[in-house]
Amino acid sequence: MEYSEDHIALAAEYALGTLDAEERAQVQSMMAVDKDFAAMVEAWERRLGALNQMVDAVEPPAELWDRIKLAAGLSGAQQALQIPPLPMAATAAPAHAEPAAATAEPPAPTGLSPESKRVVHFAFRAKMWQWGAMGVGAIAASLFAIIVAQLAYPDILPNELRPAVRTQVVQVAGPPPPIPAQYVALLQKDANSPAFILTVNAATKDFTVRKVGAEQEPGKSYELWLVSDKLQRPRSLGVIGGDEFTIRAALAAFDSDTVNKATYAVTVEPEGGSPTGVATGPIVFTGKLIETVPPAAPAH
Repeated sequence: MEYSEDHIALAAEYALGTLDAEERAQVQSMMAVDKDFAAMVEAWERRLGALNQMVDAVEPPAELWDRIKLAAGLSGAQQALQIPPLPMAATAAPAHAEPAAATAEPPAPTGLSPESKRVVHFAFRAKMWQWGAMGVGAIAASLFAIIVAQLAYPDILPNELRPAVRTQVVQVAGPPPPIPAQYVALLQKDANSPAFILTVNAATKDFTVRKVGAEQEPGKSYELWLVSDKLQRPRSLGVIGGDEFTIRAALAAFDSDTVNKATYAVTVEPEGGSPTGVATGPIVFTGKLIETVPPAAPAH
């Protein structure tokens, strides 16, 4: 029969005599019903008995007993100190002991021999390691159970042990937006003298005026107008600035049909534009929009 480390340590401590009364009674009951366990106890007694024979007896100082009685507060005649026999099979005195030693006063108990102490220390450390391993195993099992519960059944856990809810925003790349239609008009006196290029974005109705050949007159401003038969009079789209590019969003107030079919005219006005909201100067450049970039079809 195979025995655990606890059984082996128990048998060794019984042979050493370090067990209390209850533990000794337990070992004796096990020895009575289990011959193999009793044989293991006897084997430990033989081993430890041999170790005990290797250690010489130590004679305590003569005044030790007097100091013990004084510390215990004992007075008067006392009975001789009786040394209980060691619970081992091998208790014989060393073979080299002289006969005269039998008449000497029996030595006081001195504890375990160094070899026996090492055996007891080993048994104690074995138990401690076993208890530590059991504790670590229990902690690991608890952590594993918590992890499994967090993954599979988070609702059964208290709020402190539930996994944190993580929200991840996933951006899905969609097809690029379709390219809006682009319209361009050459604002000029004739085919050989373009003054401005007008570009209109059909989606936003923003427009850009680029100066090409127009000369800026001192104290004067060029002003852009939208002329349509849908309107009672021309509408000002603002003064064309002195830089190369002028960007405006003034066409947002008109529908696409009006924007695409209108005539665009440039007049010369006082610096800063017409003070009355209607054209006061002569029309010097005109043009109509033509589609240069058709709208892209939506991707499928």
